[in-house]
Amino acid sequence: MKRSTIKAWFVVHKWSSLVSTLFLLMLCVTGLPLIFHDEIDTLIGEDHDSVLEGTPSAEGGQPLDRMVANALAEQPGEVPLFMAFSQDSPLLTVTTGPTPDADSADMTLLFLDRSTGQLIGPAPTGGLMDFILQLHTDMFLGLPGMLFLGLMGALFVAALVSGVVLYAPFMRRLPFGTLRTTRSPRVKTLDQHNLIGIVALGWMLVVGLTGVINALADPLTESWQNGELAEMTAQYAGERPVDPDNYGSLDAAMASAQSALPGRSPQFIAFPGGDWSTGHHYAVFFQGDRPLTRHLLTPALIDARSAQLTDAGAMPALNQALMMSKPLHFGDYGGLPLKLIWAALTLATIWVLWSGLLLWLRRSPAKIERRIDEIATGAARGMPV
Repeated sequence: MKRSTIKAWFVVHKWSSLVSTLFLLMLCVTGLPLIFHDEIDTLIGEDHDSVLEGTPSAEGGQPLDRMVANALAEQPGEVPLFMAFSQDSPLLTVTTGPTPDADSADMTLLFLDRSTGQLIGPAPTGGLMDFILQLHTDMFLGLPGMLFLGLMGALFVAALVSGVVLYAPFMRRLPFGTLRTTRSPRVKTLDQHNLIGIVALGWMLVVGLTGVINALADPLTESWQNGELAEMTAQYAGERPVDPDNYGSLDAAMASAQSALPGRSPQFIAFPGGDWSTGHHYAVFFQGDRPLTRHLLTPALIDARSAQLTDAGAMPALNQALMMSKPLHFGDYGGLPLKLIWAALTLATIWVLWSGLLLWLRRSPAKIERRIDEIATGAARGMPV
């Protein structure tokens, strides 16, 4: 590469790193406990799945209509918004709110035991893990915060790509993994920064890209609702939404959905009026039957009055990418061993970010120009920036 090209990549690496570093450090620090969210819930006694035994709620138990009635009896005057199933225990959750299009802040999540129909209690709110999750997701700024952190993730990816471009010619005359331990502390820091960065590169790219996709969750959901979902329910366009008092049998709706998508397990039901359904339908979302596909959802739309099937079909590719990116982002695929690997790589990323910041703070303009020259010529000796 020409010197001018090297310098351009150097500028990209410097500014994409500097602008995003502090926010990425925050995301790494908050992401560490979120990797072990399930284990922490079990430790503090908030994992109801681990204490309930019996047939998984996705497979059977008390009628769904009874479960909804029991939840609404606990929240009089509210309407059902979501029902979610467990694949491991009789635990079933019902989310209620004052109106079908209630904001998340006004929703109440209730735990129930489908094997008995009994209410276990409302989900705790305002705890430490909820605070960490909100900070990690949108910094308490809603959609603008999500999009901003998505931009920081995109800058992180740009920093990684530009770092590889600079690393390859600079290190081509040195054995891989060289640490020049006899050089100055700044050179040692640079070598550690480069080595750990290149070793964890693949993982950092995956986490960075999935973070960007996750930040687009709300726009992607809205796009699906205005596009494919609207096309699937075009015959209902212009009709008034179904009043909650006129909802038909949820058990009959589930039977229609399972007939349309046999052999699949339901993950959750979206009631009429919310972002995941229409004003006229129960949307029953079924998951895949393998660890890598259980996060891919296929909706069946059931008329909320008649319990008859309207349509069923896979969601668009971008929405499927969103579903896959969330568990991949936190290593939620292979149990505790994979989570431990994710945690170790997160700590490695924290060191790469911190050492990069230290190198910039100790920069010298003359040494920067010298290093650009060395990269351009593929020299074996280098100076930290």
